[in-house]
Amino acid sequence: MSHDTQAPERVTIACEDGTVLTGHFVRATAASRHEPVLLCPATGVRQHFYFRFAAWLAEQGHDVLVFDYRGVGLSLHGPLKSCRATLAEWGQQDQTAALDWLVARTGQPQVLLVGHSAGAQMLGLLPNHGRVARAVGVAASTGWFQGMRPGFRMQARFAFGAFLPLGIRLKGYAPCSKIGLGEDLPATVATQWGQWCAAGGYATNAVRHTPDRDFHAAVTTPITVLHATDDDIATPATVADLLRTLPAAPRHAVPVTPAQHGLKAIGHIDWFRSSHRALWPLIGQALRSTLAAQPAPQA
Repeated sequence: MSHDTQAPERVTIACEDGTVLTGHFVRATAASRHEPVLLCPATGVRQHFYFRFAAWLAEQGHDVLVFDYRGVGLSLHGPLKSCRATLAEWGQQDQTAALDWLVARTGQPQVLLVGHSAGAQMLGLLPNHGRVARAVGVAASTGWFQGMRPGFRMQARFAFGAFLPLGIRLKGYAPCSKIGLGEDLPATVATQWGQWCAAGGYATNAVRHTPDRDFHAAVTTPITVLHATDDDIATPATVADLLRTLPAAPRHAVPVTPAQHGLKAIGHIDWFRSSHRALWPLIGQALRSTLAAQPAPQA
């Protein structure tokens, strides 16, 4: 971090249903300013994991908002086993409110979205999706089990079909941390996560029976997905499964090979670690490129 980086400002974000989230706002430190960035975390990853990357974005001229979803980190109120949060609410309520907050705070009509994994998988749930000028998904896909290599698919099916349901029955929440799936999660969040990954199409499953809340076909925000060639979750097949859910959006998938950037591995999570900052300019370039003139590929 440079010496002129400011400490993140702790902020509260009020959702339409009354839930209050905690986030951090990082003000741009560069002289030349660019659009604000809404930084949406992956499932089970706390906002603090992204602070160094947020500071880097600020040095590039972006105001940044990062936050915890309901039931995670600073946005968990009370015991985890008492939390009734759903995965659908992370999009319909939490991302929607965070987007409105950033627009109001910066006075900009549109912002950019950087979503890590699930953070970029729910655009079709946001009624205010038109406020996102461009989206960059990092390791974003549907996590569709059928799109994974067989060995990892078996592990995922065991985790979501046996281990986590048993943990929920015993503890009242999903003990994800025990099997390397990030933070422990509210029961319904983890249950929906498994259901959506099994079915394919991810967030489309949340609105299958409520077409008035399904915005997938209406999204025209250009989206670029960066995915590592050694990522077991965001594979070419699962990335394509995500992009097909946004048929009107200019969309583009970019495979990234670790060795091309002097790295031994990238995987699903490491993009935002300081050890992998060689990848950050790729995200910055994707934020500033426009896909509007490109035809949407056939997923």
